[in-house]
Amino acid sequence: MSRSRSDFYNTIEYIGPRPQKPKRKNFFGGWVIILIAICAGVWFGRPLIPFLKATQAGASLEQADLLISSLKDSKGFGNGLAAAALGNSHQSVTYDPAYYKISYPNGDVPANKGVAADVIVRSYRGMDLDLQVLVHEDMAENFRLYPQLWGSAAPDPNIDHRRVANLQRFFERKGETITPSRNAADYLPGDIVVWELGDAEKHIGIIVPSPENHTGEAWVVHDMGAGVKWENVLFDYKILSHFRFPTEVVK
Repeated sequence: MSRSRSDFYNTIEYIGPRPQKPKRKNFFGGWVIILIAICAGVWFGRPLIPFLKATQAGASLEQADLLISSLKDSKGFGNGLAAAALGNSHQSVTYDPAYYKISYPNGDVPANKGVAADVIVRSYRGMDLDLQVLVHEDMAENFRLYPQLWGSAAPDPNIDHRRVANLQRFFERKGETITPSRNAADYLPGDIVVWELGDAEKHIGIIVPSPENHTGEAWVVHDMGAGVKWENVLFDYKILSHFRFPTEVVK
């Protein structure tokens, strides 16, 4: 039987995709993605917060010079060591952990290069104590008591004293170990502090007095990669160890 003209047009009407109902917008989907992105940014960016804060917490060179002069007029090894550390904060230093072949004793990498440990070594040299020699001599006699982290088979006077973990062990053995606290009054000028940063990385610095307009605070001289800084960052990181070396400190 032949189809009528109306049947023909009715068939044509249904050729093509079936009309779809409009989809409802998922209001929560976009916000969930944004929330996840924010949480991820906070989690992975959290270790950078102290670093960013540190870059803004410094004091002026003029304040440092006044304090250096005052410390040099004071008695006590710790005050002198703090003055030497503040003097290092005047230097322009590029962070460089590379291995260097240096002289012994009194060996040093180029003056415009260094790491956190070099601030400690250079400050003690300002007080006529050579940590390169002191650490090497103790490691030569007690090598297995020091961290075995770098695959070394024997002490190396070119690099051992430039490693924070080795300095930490040396101060544990030869200095006074003080229980870390959150009380600034427990930290004296010239004290050594070792922190734990993100990924279990260790950092080291020297306690120095604060500027006049920050009384009651314990500041530090350290190098976290942006040069040697005098900053109020003592409690910004987890304190692992607090040392006083040598132990004879005039308070």
